[in-house]
Amino acid sequence: MSNKVYSVEYTVKNENNEVVDTNVGGAPLEFISGKNQMIPGFEKAVTEMKTGEEKTVTIPSAESYGEYREDLTQTLPIEQFEGIELKKGMTLYGQGPDGQTVAVTVKDFDDKNVTIDYNHPLAGQDLTFTIKLLNERDATADEVLAGAVGGACATEGQGEGCGCGTGCGCH
Repeated sequence: MSNKVYSVEYTVKNENNEVVDTNVGGAPLEFISGKNQMIPGFEKAVTEMKTGEEKTVTIPSAESYGEYREDLTQTLPIEQFEGIELKKGMTLYGQGPDGQTVAVTVKDFDDKNVTIDYNHPLAGQDLTFTIKLLNERDATADEVLAGAVGGACATEGQGEGCGCGTGCGCH
């Protein structure tokens, strides 16, 4: 299967039917198929569509952000969070063992401990996407090599190219 560049408009809702992300009215989301840039269920749904088609699909958690895992929570002494005004549900960013940025959610805290959650905020949820395929084309050799729409990473940090953009499904 050759790599293709897909340009889509989407809205995603969680299990409570709340909109958690959308790019409707904004720039289209562009990605290259076969590069693990999107959650598997989303990419599969898009690659089965024809240009101009719009559909609504429910993607089970196993094909989106995975099942919720209790072993991905950790309780740490509150001293490690000195200077941070903690709130339940807030996202904190830290550095993982390989130097990558890691996002954690503050699950709970008291005057001694803070429980943080490494699960993706949408883990364990089936997600409903409304997707409109705006355009589809073969990826260029440069795009396939760089793994980014537009080829080389000249636009990194500008929301396109090697950056994550609006981020629906970025890992």
